[in-house]
Amino acid sequence: MVEQTESPRSPEQVRRGRRMALLLFAVGFGPMLLATIMYYTGWMNPTEISNNGVLVQPPLAVAELQLNGADGEPLSDRFGPEVENAEWLMLVTAGSCAKECEELLYLARQVNIALGKSADRLSRAAYLEQIPADLAARWEKEYATMEQLEHQPGSSPIWPEGVVPSQTPEILLVDPFGNIMMRYNSDHSGKQMLKDLKQLMKLSQIG
Repeated sequence: MVEQTESPRSPEQVRRGRRMALLLFAVGFGPMLLATIMYYTGWMNPTEISNNGVLVQPPLAVAELQLNGADGEPLSDRFGPEVENAEWLMLVTAGSCAKECEELLYLARQVNIALGKSADRLSRAAYLEQIPADLAARWEKEYATMEQLEHQPGSSPIWPEGVVPSQTPEILLVDPFGNIMMRYNSDHSGKQMLKDLKQLMKLSQIG
């Protein structure tokens, strides 16, 4: 029996395959890239697009935080163009979670609920260096859907410029591609966060 082997692909077939791959990528992820550019710059709609949060410039990859989820897997594995159904993430960061930190935990929960039918496009997590006993006792009742993250063994998180959780608790907004793109502190209201998220989700159907 003669073993059949595939004929080598011609240069034209290789080029055609690459063009098709680029086209599929553009169709699937082009809107998200365009939405991000439009949101940051106000391009094509300068009078209506504005952000209430503080832009992280340049955006920092969530992998730089070197955090693991509750399942022990790297948080960064949940993001990227190759991940199906990647979500937006509101990440509460703080040293010892005192009053200001708890206000942000509550705010993130309420904003998530206020998104209504888009609520399942956003997940919430917290990286807290210390959790007071009182908060730990209430966690399952008040923040059961808020995932607690831990730093990867032998590593320390690298935070965006200006973010120092041990000094000032903040909420970091991560896009479905895994970019930390915006941040909020206790000076921001839930209404402001909600407006930003609704605008971003309206511009992009990815995540």
